[in-house]
Amino acid sequence: MTDARTTVDFWFDPICPWAWITSRWMLEVEKVRPVQTRWHVMSLAYLNLVQHEGKGLSPEYLERMERAWGPVRICAAAAAAKGDDILLPLYTAIGTRYHNRQFRGDEALAEALAEVGLEPSLLEAATSDELDETIKASHDQGMRQVGLDVGTPVISVEGNAFFGPVITPAPKGEAAGRLFDGVLLVTSTDGFFELKRTRDRRPSFD
Repeated sequence: MTDARTTVDFWFDPICPWAWITSRWMLEVEKVRPVQTRWHVMSLAYLNLVQHEGKGLSPEYLERMERAWGPVRICAAAAAAKGDDILLPLYTAIGTRYHNRQFRGDEALAEALAEVGLEPSLLEAATSDELDETIKASHDQGMRQVGLDVGTPVISVEGNAFFGPVITPAPKGEAAGRLFDGVLLVTSTDGFFELKRTRDRRPSFD
């Protein structure tokens, strides 16, 4: 029997609250549309500190970006050890702690690793640059499709790639499906580039 599901590629950095909400929306979409998401890492630290050379960033944000290497390195190390299928459960474990519970740091990462049955030693990857080239390659694969003036998440559906959508909270059920249909309709229009309005609320993780 042929699997008629459409593959959706999703690039995320686990520290981004907006990408987290969009990822939860994508899981809702999977329930109401024939799609399957493949998860890939990207790095806001690499984007902001290396590709943009830290230009225009406050000292506080630069410090945050230095800390941002840890979670994405752990995700890359987990994928290297167990395959890409580990990315969604690990992202869920990290994101639930970082965003829903506002619990961060090494203890949160250690808990996340334990939750998905990974070795505690993977925590050491947070301070190692051993897999940085792997992270950069995955990051570049996503960013090449949309350009460097956006962040995370990047989504690609059958060659149609876009940043976002930036939403809060994540729509549920058929509302999630309708948003997916609309996003694909708009972004697949030749020559379409941007829709945007000022965010007037903080991320909601309900």
